[in-house]
Amino acid sequence: MADAAKRRRRGGGHAGNAARRGLSVIEQMPWAPPVNMDRPVEPLDEAGIAAIHDGAMRILEEIGIEFLNPEAVEILRGSGGCIIVGENVRMGRDFVMEMIAKAPAEWTITPRNPDRQITIGGRNMVFGNVSSPPNYWDLAIGRKVPGTRVMCRDLLKLSHYFNCIHFVGGYPVEPQDIHASVRHLDVLYDKLTLTDKVTHAYCLGRERVEDVMEMVRIAGGLSHEAFDAQPRMYTNINSTSPLKHDYPMLDGWMRIARRNQGLVVTPFTLAGAMAPVTMSGAVALSLAEGLSAVVLAQVIRPGACCAIGTFTSNVDMKTGAPAFGTPEYMRATQMTGQMARFYGLPMRASGVCAANVPDGQAVWETSNSLWSAVQAGANMVYHAAGWLEGGLIASPEKLVMDCEILQHIQRYMDPMLTATTPDDIAFDAVRDVGDKGHFFGIQHTQDRYTTAFYQPFLSDWRNYESWEASGGIWTAARAHQVAGDILARFEPPPMDEAIREELEAFVARRKAEGGAPTDF
Repeated sequence: MADAAKRRRRGGGHAGNAARRGLSVIEQMPWAPPVNMDRPVEPLDEAGIAAIHDGAMRILEEIGIEFLNPEAVEILRGSGGCIIVGENVRMGRDFVMEMIAKAPAEWTITPRNPDRQITIGGRNMVFGNVSSPPNYWDLAIGRKVPGTRVMCRDLLKLSHYFNCIHFVGGYPVEPQDIHASVRHLDVLYDKLTLTDKVTHAYCLGRERVEDVMEMVRIAGGLSHEAFDAQPRMYTNINSTSPLKHDYPMLDGWMRIARRNQGLVVTPFTLAGAMAPVTMSGAVALSLAEGLSAVVLAQVIRPGACCAIGTFTSNVDMKTGAPAFGTPEYMRATQMTGQMARFYGLPMRASGVCAANVPDGQAVWETSNSLWSAVQAGANMVYHAAGWLEGGLIASPEKLVMDCEILQHIQRYMDPMLTATTPDDIAFDAVRDVGDKGHFFGIQHTQDRYTTAFYQPFLSDWRNYESWEASGGIWTAARAHQVAGDILARFEPPPMDEAIREELEAFVARRKAEGGAPTDF
């Protein structure tokens, strides 16, 4: 890679050449969140669905979930459908099914730019950037380093630039040069000014959740009533597997439910460590944990917009390290998709890998993860671009490489590819060419050649000799060039100056007040 980087500086490649020709950095596909045309892969038969459902319900009825938040416990106690001993909450299956039936099967989130509204549910798919790694890697640095605000801002800019990224999750890298008490204020300010896409709040204490909701409200120029009228942002919580929901995540979950914002619950279950070693057992445990949070949201606000996620994978039994993009991960994702449809809930999946750098392993594991989300009928795909080392590293090169895969998926879903009009069947073209000509020069081809096939922005389709003559640039080095060119030309989306000033004043006031309490 180092040699490739040196050659890149000498030669470029087609991304660099395009930039020098004065074109946009890349000719990417337009904003068009895909609609999944395919039937989902459903590995479970009816008996299998019933068995996993029964397993999840028995966990809720006979074992229960620890709700480590007194307010949540009291809310569930008042529902009349739970048996509670201390922090342990058991739920009858009839009560669970009654509550989750109140959640809508499809809902929208509208950010400050209404043209970037996304729909969660149905056959809709949306992709988000990498979220929450503490570390950063790029080809220029060449090693893993702690995240900074500059790195975080660069990843936000890339996330805004790419049309195949539809929502901006948590911090794309943790800026560890900002004190934890005010980190959320600076990152949300950057996020809301550098992007105009759907954003998210971490459920890490009352102050962070309330601050983020207020900043999203201000950025949208909304009254409190307009903010509460429909989802404008969302949160994602993880259970503490096995069988626990912790205090801060439940606190944020309840606050966001009351304000009618989007709610995604994603148990992070690793088969063989935090869940049974069998995939059906791990999925059943994950469902029990997720459904219990959906029940709480529906008790608080019937009709609350919820999605249930999967982060069920396996560990390397030799080392205990998480593994991603594995055959087991793919099957667990497909099985959870079936179960999400059984419960009538939108589904969240992830684009993940265990690779440490943006190499071949990173590509195949991420591709497995993303295509299993497609096969599962997932609606919301977290960490779809930029994730490395099991979520411990964010990388701009990896983000660019993953966006090529996301564009493949988007193009794969284009109805034009399966159109069957007379022009598409092209009988007259076949007759005109017959058995002695070719189709390159005929009018039918000339009318369609610019849109007929997917055109990559990162893949290099030249033969070896042409590739070598232009510098022999490897994929990660080309991605590094593309990311650099995008950042050099980046222009933030417009924002009314009065709104920007109100955001700045809010951040300054909350910093003066101390931000959010920390343990240090």
